[in-house]
Amino acid sequence: MLPSRDIEYIEKEIGRSLSDLEMACFENLWSEHCSYRSTKPLLRTLPTSGENVLLGPGDDAAIVRFSDEIAIAIGMESHNHPSYVDPYDGAATGVGGIVRDIISMGARPIALMDPLYFGDLSGEKNRYLFEHVVSGIGDYGNCIGVPVVRGELTFDENYSGNPLVNVVCVGVVDPETYLTARVKKPKSRLILYGSSTGRDGLGGASFASRDLSEDSESEDRPAVQVGDPYTEKLLIEATLEMAETGKVLSCRDLGAAGLAGASSEMSSTYGARIAADKVHLRESNMNEVEILLAESQERMLMEVLSEDVEELTRIIEKYDLKWSDIGEVTEEKRYVVTFHGQVVCDLPIDLLVEGAPEEAWEGTPYSVETPFIKPSENIKTLAEKVLSHPDIADKSWVKRQYDHDVQLRTVSTQGGCGVLRLGDSALYLSCGCSPRQIRLKPYEGTANVVYENAANLAAMGAEPLCIVNCLNFASPVHKEIFWQISESVRGMGDMCRKLNIPVVGGNVSLYNESDEFGTQILPTPSIGMAGKGDVRAFNAAKPGMILAVIGGSAKPEFGGSMLDLLTGCGGSAPLVPDVCVLDVMRNLVRNGNVWSATDISHGGLVAALAGLTESCEVTIKGDALTELFSESYGRFLVAVSDEKSLAGVSYTVIGKCGGDGILIHTESGDLAITGTELKELLSSTTKLMRY
Repeated sequence: MLPSRDIEYIEKEIGRSLSDLEMACFENLWSEHCSYRSTKPLLRTLPTSGENVLLGPGDDAAIVRFSDEIAIAIGMESHNHPSYVDPYDGAATGVGGIVRDIISMGARPIALMDPLYFGDLSGEKNRYLFEHVVSGIGDYGNCIGVPVVRGELTFDENYSGNPLVNVVCVGVVDPETYLTARVKKPKSRLILYGSSTGRDGLGGASFASRDLSEDSESEDRPAVQVGDPYTEKLLIEATLEMAETGKVLSCRDLGAAGLAGASSEMSSTYGARIAADKVHLRESNMNEVEILLAESQERMLMEVLSEDVEELTRIIEKYDLKWSDIGEVTEEKRYVVTFHGQVVCDLPIDLLVEGAPEEAWEGTPYSVETPFIKPSENIKTLAEKVLSHPDIADKSWVKRQYDHDVQLRTVSTQGGCGVLRLGDSALYLSCGCSPRQIRLKPYEGTANVVYENAANLAAMGAEPLCIVNCLNFASPVHKEIFWQISESVRGMGDMCRKLNIPVVGGNVSLYNESDEFGTQILPTPSIGMAGKGDVRAFNAAKPGMILAVIGGSAKPEFGGSMLDLLTGCGGSAPLVPDVCVLDVMRNLVRNGNVWSATDISHGGLVAALAGLTESCEVTIKGDALTELFSESYGRFLVAVSDEKSLAGVSYTVIGKCGGDGILIHTESGDLAITGTELKELLSSTTKLMRY
């Protein structure tokens, strides 16, 4: 419900009481999900411009120049609460929504990424959520023909009762002819097309802006939309064909807050007059509130000149889609809705779209780092625990459900990036987060998230172009949570400025708490990064190749690490590294000096070894725990044919590829994991999902 203080403020501004529809419009458009009223001042501090940014934050998606002939459209969204209540449909419609954000820019969607966060897989409910979220993403993406080329999985008990489903979509468009979602001309027509409007998804925006209760699965199910990927595929083709005519003035996806959200936000440069009874419906006796606020999927709204309506709607009908001429753009900056000839909404459009008062939350710093306590287990046991944890283990159970090769652009999905051929170059995509480290050090942890994704690109010789984000946090009402948010945004901004990477779009998802499980999510400012480089696939290291570490030294930074999660050892979280090593790594790869590389991060060196090679023998000097399990940033593991190729670079040779499994010699003893044991450890997630 809209807070009483908001109602008092609004009614004072307009000089009267609100109608039912007006109340519903404000409840949804002033929700945290739509208005960002708790975070706007923070978001304004992020660097959003750059030489390649053609259109930054504020539209359905950003447009970034990739080459003279190609621009990418990129966006990122969350569908967290719906994916708990109905994991299959919640995740599927999350994909559908972000894809429509891309096509509304006149861009063809070419790739998806899905950083996902769940509770511990030992719980049956969490396994159920995981299975059905992955299935929803895979089924929808496969049906519309858009490949999922990269993802990230994090499992932690703090996500029990409130999983996070974040999705990135990237499309391609001519840099000179992309569309925008702001109306251009008074008296032009507003055409709604796509699926019919039903009662599904009512109140979705306000639902996404509150905590999940114990009864959410039953009470909030009507707020979850149901998707139809086959209609979405038709919508993609129809929209792109209409965009090619050059006669679409503007276009917007119907997402949060339904038609009310799309039509008011789209028309805010002028005004709009909407006839609710003109909307094509799939259910009878729908009232004006249901028609305007339903979040039925696969619907788009476009602005066209009156004389072009016939030509463009002929294209819509060619794809067997329905359409309605529902109103017009007005010169007067008001949002007016009529229903059977009666005015049921008449509001100042600026008040509705941009007028939500910003929240003035207080933040309180905290410190939850604990002193390091050395684990009692031997290093082999610790290595086995790290490698078998589903954060680190093989992800093939998920990957098998996604069609990576549809559209025939995909070069590689292995290693830390998805790689797609784009013109004469390649588009590199990376995503993810380090929530446990961010909880300990919000500023440093979030800066390191940006760094780590840039490191994934550097290991493939690619340069970052931009990032998008999903800022997932618990309730900002809690002072320590608002401090987390503030520090995370500050860390993200500072690292982006240091690396010259613009933040071109994103999403804020707050109130991620569960009454049922008594949990608050970890601070999860998840990001998606796009970059550019030569066409290059990830290569696994070959037997006989030399393994070396370049960059800084490992530090005893175990706080928030896999070792900490598995043993409770505590310790300090990683500090921000020197970023100069990124250029060193990029140049090594571009010049062909290294065969393969990976940054050392989650799971430390032992996880990096398992990710780069199936077999090796290495020797570690110094403290074995620090060298093998520290997650200090600023280090890369590389495989080279000849040590001379690393001339001029600071490096340490640690061993060679080959043998049976992983054999590590340390000053405190040897760690031997046979090939059979390694395969068994890395298959842990697949085994867990056979229930």
